[in-house]
Amino acid sequence: MNAFTVVFVVAVGLSGLLQAWLARRHMAHIRARRNQVPEAFRDSIPLQSHQKAADYTLARTRLGLLELGYGLALLLGWTLGGGLALLNRLWLGAGLGPLATGVGVMTSAFLLMGLLDLPFSAYQTFVLEQRFGFNRTRIGTFVADLFKEALLLMLIGIPLAALVLWLMAGAGSLWWVYVWAVWMGFSLLMMWAYPAFIAPLFNRFTPLQDEALKNRIQTLLAKCGFRSQGIFVIDGSRRSGHGNAYFSGLGRNKRIVFFDTLLSSLEPNEIEAVLAHELGHFRLKHVQKRMVSMAIFSAAGLALLAWLMGQPWFYTGLGVATPSTYMALLLFMLVAPTVGVFLQPVFSWLSRKHEFEADSYAASQADPKDLISALVKLYRENASTLTPDPLYSAFHDSHPPAPVRVAHLAGANHNTPSEVMP
Repeated sequence: MNAFTVVFVVAVGLSGLLQAWLARRHMAHIRARRNQVPEAFRDSIPLQSHQKAADYTLARTRLGLLELGYGLALLLGWTLGGGLALLNRLWLGAGLGPLATGVGVMTSAFLLMGLLDLPFSAYQTFVLEQRFGFNRTRIGTFVADLFKEALLLMLIGIPLAALVLWLMAGAGSLWWVYVWAVWMGFSLLMMWAYPAFIAPLFNRFTPLQDEALKNRIQTLLAKCGFRSQGIFVIDGSRRSGHGNAYFSGLGRNKRIVFFDTLLSSLEPNEIEAVLAHELGHFRLKHVQKRMVSMAIFSAAGLALLAWLMGQPWFYTGLGVATPSTYMALLLFMLVAPTVGVFLQPVFSWLSRKHEFEADSYAASQADPKDLISALVKLYRENASTLTPDPLYSAFHDSHPPAPVRVAHLAGANHNTPSEVMP
């Protein structure tokens, strides 16, 4: 066992223990507050709904603990257990060239990983979500989605993997710069193409039919200087009872999307307030800022991989005896999330900061009370806990806890849009 193996095992153990400890704290915190609605929500959320949210969160967290242990065991199995080495030997036995072998190893590895994760996905959909009244996915839809995802992996992933591996093998010591450029270009392409070509494979998007609501939305869009290719309603109720709204796309291919479940539960003024929040992300350039962050971290990661590729201990320390470009890439993709766990609080903090800024922008464009009432309805109907453990929330949550967010909105002053711009 070389030193890197020890470092890897310790990192896996520490990340697992940290996440398990946080999850147990979270569960204990919620249990202790299960029978009392926070004071700010007592007039709007019944005790029964609060208890349902607590029980739902506890069930999801317990399942998350099982997934955590299972995932770490699979990680050790793929690496030190010899799973990747075995898969590599099988493909090498086929007598293909290095590029075809690399693409085959990577594609089959990801397909197998998806199959190994399938029991948890099925349990969450057909047992946990069903128990709490959220699941509306039929088995046929679930299976069809799996086939579509596998097909997309092959149609998109195989050419991308081939290009990346070709660059890694033949572009010299600065291959990582070229791969970084390819990755960023691919990410931008997917942001542009997803709403028009990929999302419709899984859901039906129909133009918003409510003319009065459409006029309100278009007035708000014009006020905020936002142009889109349309306002669409997604048939989210085919799969789940949860509601949501989002922007997708890039450039002129931007779309505003409302879940049909959200439209059925909110009043027009509340929908307008939710949209104002989403527009805040656009006006405050949060998407661009996140893209810049992604570009920086991906460049740093690829530069690190370029160095690790030349270190024999990187392969042997992770259970692989035969170095190769594709095995270096695959090992790095498996191991990087273990280190990423310790950076999660930073990303969560940044995301929550953006949510607060978007809320402030929404308060300048719509009545904050409308956004508060919309959020309360969404918390209630999505069974989102009002009492997360503060440390767990700071580590994991991309959105501020409900009481903090509502208190922030309740105290928001009515600034003009220019005053909330950075």
